[in-house]
Amino acid sequence: MTKAIHHDFSDIEVAARGPAPSSIVASSASSAGRPPIVSLLPAGLERPFWSVMIPIYNCREDYLRETLRSVLCQNPGVADMQIEVIDNCSTIGDPEAVVREMGGGRIEYHRQPTNVGIIENFNACINRARGQWVHILHGDDTVRSDFYGRARSGITAHPEVGAALCRTIYMDEDSQWTGLAELEGRTPGVLDGSFAERQLLDQRIQFVGIVVRRTTYEDLGGFRSSLPHCLDWDMWKRIALTKAVYYDPEPMACYRLHMAADSSRLVATGENVMEGRRSIEYSCAELPPEYAPLVRRAARKAAGVRALRRARQLWRNGQRAAAWRQFTEGMRCSLAPAVLARSAYFLLRTVVH
Repeated sequence: MTKAIHHDFSDIEVAARGPAPSSIVASSASSAGRPPIVSLLPAGLERPFWSVMIPIYNCREDYLRETLRSVLCQNPGVADMQIEVIDNCSTIGDPEAVVREMGGGRIEYHRQPTNVGIIENFNACINRARGQWVHILHGDDTVRSDFYGRARSGITAHPEVGAALCRTIYMDEDSQWTGLAELEGRTPGVLDGSFAERQLLDQRIQFVGIVVRRTTYEDLGGFRSSLPHCLDWDMWKRIALTKAVYYDPEPMACYRLHMAADSSRLVATGENVMEGRRSIEYSCAELPPEYAPLVRRAARKAAGVRALRRARQLWRNGQRAAAWRQFTEGMRCSLAPAVLARSAYFLLRTVVH
């Protein structure tokens, strides 16, 4: 049974109380469909504590080596950790050879017979996981020494939690650190309801920084097929709203930002903002009716502000077509004063200047 976590949403700033722009067609809960069912494991199966599942597709071999090395250096043994690479039918390089080279038989390798798409490959990570706790680790991200040790200590101290996360380090294509994620708390412990409120407005978690109890996925289902860009935001919102979450402020996970990432391609088309609006509707359909309008307005305003900030940066970088797409989609999110002010600033100071 999923335990509901109480949220009063009293801190959510409400803006643009008028109707949403007519160009926004609200998605219904039925159009979203139910998340796919996560298969239960057979009774009596010997299970490790961890399943480190590494989905890849045409991943750079040097990145994959770095990822695998970061896990293997804290390998507690087969009985305690499953490590598996799930290859979505790569057409470049030889990832199986890299796995053999790095793992020496310690790392399992599964190749999809055909390309099943990013979402189905991520759902395969969950369904193939045998461990009590699942870490979906992208083949270009890394974890720092003792990531799993610290996470396990927190989980053991708080057995009621359904997920655990740490602060994330951002790094560039050359593995140089470029920044830190915002703090969710200053001391290790279980986050209060305000975390779910923040997560409803913005994506605050990267895959590399969160581990999820397999039973959490079994309770909530897998990643939605209709959200290839926002699949993670949607999942983390569902978890934050229904499960207790442990947080460690120590930066232990490294997330790589680079232009080859799927998110970079979606930014160029504006699909990231369109999916963000859809994800907001899915979340609001699951909220109490007295809170859903407040969250919807606040989340759309936040999405519009993010899109317009991104538009300005893209314009400065010379990516003008992408900038206009972000601008257009941002204006479709909300007509809140904060969004309108940034749109005017973009037009007057960026384009005209």
